[in-house]
Parts: sequence; structure tokens; C-alpha cells
Amino acid sequence: MSKKKETMPIIIYTDGSCDPNPGPGGWAALIISGDEKNMLAGFEPETTNNRMELQAALQALRSLKTNEEIILYTDSQYVRKGITEWMNNWISRNWKRKGGKLANVDLWKDLSKETQKHEIKWQWVKAHNGDLYNEQVDRKARQMAISGRKKR
Repeated sequence: MSKKKETMPIIIYTDGSCDPNPGPGGWAALIISGDEKNMLAGFEPETTNNRMELQAALQALRSLKTNEEIILYTDSQYVRKGITEWMNNWISRNWKRKGGKLANVDLWKDLSKETQKHEIKWQWVKAHNGDLYNEQVDRKARQMAISGRKKR
């Protein structure tokens, strides 16, 4: 009888930053697979904090080449609740909120497609509360936003 190999889930931490908001922004995602850690990061010259939070999760998921079991940590209730609580209603209303227009619909649609490829457990982590990996992605996202602000 052969034993099925147990695989550990991939751990992802994401964060976005924008200062001022709106303004130059940065995002970061730390992907932890076993002993390997990979930091992804990016910058946009004119954006919002919520767009950067969404971009961090989207780019992290896009970077994975195979269907994976994932635990994704975010300090954004906007992202976590959007995915776990609000998205089904937006889809049923053709990507609209009950009150009308949905902000960031382009990123929500892309994120929805990426979530179909993986088994994801969305976890909220309190920001600036000493979580090592959350602090790392926070620093990186802020660095990206600041470096972009200096280029203006």
C-alpha cells in the first residue's frame, strides 16, 4: 500500500501601501513554500491603497504555476471580506454593489479568476502588531511606494 505524500500549504503574506492615498503606491507579497521564501513587489505611479492590496494578492497567486493549497494572510479586511463575503453578490449583480458601481472591478475580476485555480484559506492578520512576515511585506510595500514618490 503506497502512502500519499503530504504536502504543506504554500503560505502567502501580502500588503499594499499608498501615501498619500491616492498617490504613488507599492505592493508586496511573500511566498513561503517549505524552506523557500520569495518576495515579489511592484509599484504604480498613481493608485490607491485598496488597489495595491488587491494587486499584492493577485500577483502572488499569478506567480504560482500549479494548482496549490494556499493560506493567504492579509491585513486588509477589504481584500479578505471582498473575497470571502461580498464577491458572490457582486458576481450575481454583474459586478456591481447593491448601491451601484463597484470600485476596482478590473482587479476583482482578475482576482476571482486566479482564486479558481487554487484552494485558498484567506486569513486576516492585524497590521503593525508584530507578525514577522506581515511586517516584512509592509516594509517592502512602503519602500516601493516611497521609491516611486521620489521618481515623481
